[in-house]
Amino acid sequence: MRPAVPERSLLELGRTRGGPDTLALLVRDQDTRRLLLLRAVLDAAEAAHPAVCSTARKARLREDWAMLTAADRPRPPATRPRPSGAPDDRPHTPAGHSRASGAPDDRAHAPAGHPRPSGAAHSPARARLFHPLTGPWALSCLRGLDERGGPVDEHRARRLRQDLAHFSALAAVAAARAGIPFTVRLTARAGVLALPSLGALHTATGADAPVDVAHRDGRLTLRGPDTPDVVVHLESGIGAWSAALAWTPVRTLPGLLPGTAPLPLDDVDPYRTPPGPGPSAGHRTPAGPAVLDDTDHKRWLQAWSGTEAALRSGGAHRVAEAVALLRCLVPLESPPGADGRDSCSATRHEAFGALLASPPQDAVALAATLVHELHHAKLAALGDLVTLHHADAAARYFAPWKTGPRPYDALLQGVYSHLALADWFQHRALVAGPPDGEYAWSRHARYRAQVKAALPALVGSPDLTVRGRRFVDAMAAAYERMAEHPAPRSHTARAEAYVKAARALWTQRHTPALPRPKE
Repeated sequence: MRPAVPERSLLELGRTRGGPDTLALLVRDQDTRRLLLLRAVLDAAEAAHPAVCSTARKARLREDWAMLTAADRPRPPATRPRPSGAPDDRPHTPAGHSRASGAPDDRAHAPAGHPRPSGAAHSPARARLFHPLTGPWALSCLRGLDERGGPVDEHRARRLRQDLAHFSALAAVAAARAGIPFTVRLTARAGVLALPSLGALHTATGADAPVDVAHRDGRLTLRGPDTPDVVVHLESGIGAWSAALAWTPVRTLPGLLPGTAPLPLDDVDPYRTPPGPGPSAGHRTPAGPAVLDDTDHKRWLQAWSGTEAALRSGGAHRVAEAVALLRCLVPLESPPGADGRDSCSATRHEAFGALLASPPQDAVALAATLVHELHHAKLAALGDLVTLHHADAAARYFAPWKTGPRPYDALLQGVYSHLALADWFQHRALVAGPPDGEYAWSRHARYRAQVKAALPALVGSPDLTVRGRRFVDAMAAAYERMAEHPAPRSHTARAEAYVKAARALWTQRHTPALPRPKE
């Protein structure tokens, strides 16, 4: 049963807002869905034919689950990991890990229960399972385990082996973060062993290869075939460092607010972007995943250092929602031919909390990207809890920010994110002096004109549910409230002329072939 969404929360979200309780509701529900996805993976693996998931692989999954279970249990302070080199005043625990007999039944004590109360620190196990990029991994596993997909060819079988082997890496990282000594064998994928939240080991071979991993006292020893051992030291929270050139740490950005956790800038995780040319949904056409060097990282740090102030200039609530919802940034390559303020960005429904973006030009551009993409994430999360409409997937609607017709749900997503941008830029324009104020007014006028052109199709749809209509009505009220502080006429005139020209071109190209609208 889906958690109930209070009317107050529905209307807050419709106005592109969301108080702490509303945002916490979205986050808790998405965390719970991620745990249910993991349970679905384990159940599907247990039920799979041995030709799809071997008996040995099933046994390894149970062992990994037992390791996660151990990492989820509260541990006394004396057994928590310390920086490498600190005196060892703990009782020694034998290296390795054991699984109680009947390990599948141990799941009653494992992480797949209800999340801890909001505000409580997550265990190392839950921190890994709640990480946004665990979602794409779990779905990839389920696709590989689905025997309805037809005969298992070598490509699909290899991908499933890699996916299931990644679970061992997730469990190992959780155990290391929990301070549990262990020795396990992991598998490097195409020459790279990714340890989520820590970094990646690059082996001497470009093929899948075994890597023995031992952990003790906050220090990992990685032993690949025919290569020297690599010693990796865990950092607090995110990342791990090593003097070895074969190791690439996960990069981070400082917490958006003082006292908040660092934000992963993840160019390591193998599930950070979908298979294929790029993310499937976003702002402009996204490029592929980026691998950062020190110069790239400094560019991100420079833009990020001013992002909190830029967000706050559009309303303190924009900072609060970013702190509540954003868990991971995934850097993308710049789109082909990009210059100036051109960029690409995306969110993924299955990776709630992750934002994919190309290098930002400055803090204002990065803040605008956060506002845009986090509203896609908010609406997608709300859609998991509330049925807003029953519209079909036919592409029939005009959206000024797209060249082709859009389905109703995509139109709703686009209007919602553009409404949030119009609101943010209006708030910013009211407090900023020239030239920032003029730029903010021009962007506000453009986004508000685009919302004006598309909003009637949303409001007039017969496919809205009762709660969906309340949500869309709240969006319309937020749009109308912006008229209390109108943009300068010159900006409004240019924005309306732009939308008018876009509509004329769209009508010329697409109207004859469009599906007939519902009566």
